[in-house]
Amino acid sequence: MQRLLYYFFYILSLIPLWVLYLLSDLVTFLIYHVFQYRRSVVMENLFIAFPEKSTQERKKIAKNFYQNISDSLVETFKMISASDRLIEKMFRFEPAMLEPFLKTDKKIQIHAMHNFNWEVVNLGISKNFKLPFLGVYQPLKNEFFEMLFSKIRSRYGTVLIPATDFKNNFLPYQDKQYIIALVADQNPKRIAHAWWVDFFGRPTAFTQGPEKSARLSNNRIVFGTFFKLKRGIYSFSAEVITDDPASLKPGELTLKYVDYVQRSIRERPDNYLWSHRRWKHAYNEAFASLRLISADR
Repeated sequence: MQRLLYYFFYILSLIPLWVLYLLSDLVTFLIYHVFQYRRSVVMENLFIAFPEKSTQERKKIAKNFYQNISDSLVETFKMISASDRLIEKMFRFEPAMLEPFLKTDKKIQIHAMHNFNWEVVNLGISKNFKLPFLGVYQPLKNEFFEMLFSKIRSRYGTVLIPATDFKNNFLPYQDKQYIIALVADQNPKRIAHAWWVDFFGRPTAFTQGPEKSARLSNNRIVFGTFFKLKRGIYSFSAEVITDDPASLKPGELTLKYVDYVQRSIRERPDNYLWSHRRWKHAYNEAFASLRLISADR
């Protein structure tokens, strides 16, 4: 059965991208207008993030978001058989963007976020950067799609490290120079051990894991973001934050990261993954010792 499913998606991936985008338009219509997939969650999130915008402005962002998530889906399936040339066309970066990853013997830790299309960007980074590229991810529950996405993501050698078994999978690389990417804007599983940071004006739980890892390893810390320039074309940019995270105060790196994420979202609000419940955990005074306040406030 899995083999038949794989052949189906492989054949689907052979369809020209412009035709797949017609399918994406249909999917967008269905998930936004017909099935209204997580539409209430998306609109609630946009209201929290952009209370100053009108309902119509937020609806426009939401519609563009659904188009982006549909485009991302068909683009990812296209990656099953996409040529190297197509992937090079889809992933763009300025030569200067290589600087954060060169001229250092330190290990490099990228703090990324849920922007579109992270699947294309993963392939672009692993194809263009010479160091081993480690990607920490949450395994999918569906066995077939876990296999399929692992195959797509590891095409150029990305080492996939499941967050559920990080230590054992990371051990072979801990003494080598590498680039590791952490998507650090996810809801933490243990909110009693999370930092609480104002995110779009509301206290929000952020996992301490990426900062703890940075301070312990004293890696070079790079914040990375990517934007959809147009259909099928994505730009990647990166910024070195520090070569000495251990010298920062506890919570300082997380504050810098949250500010970076907010600025990125404000620049292109439709490019962010609004369908997850980012504010599902409510703050209370029991977490006061874990509350981080920006010095700018």
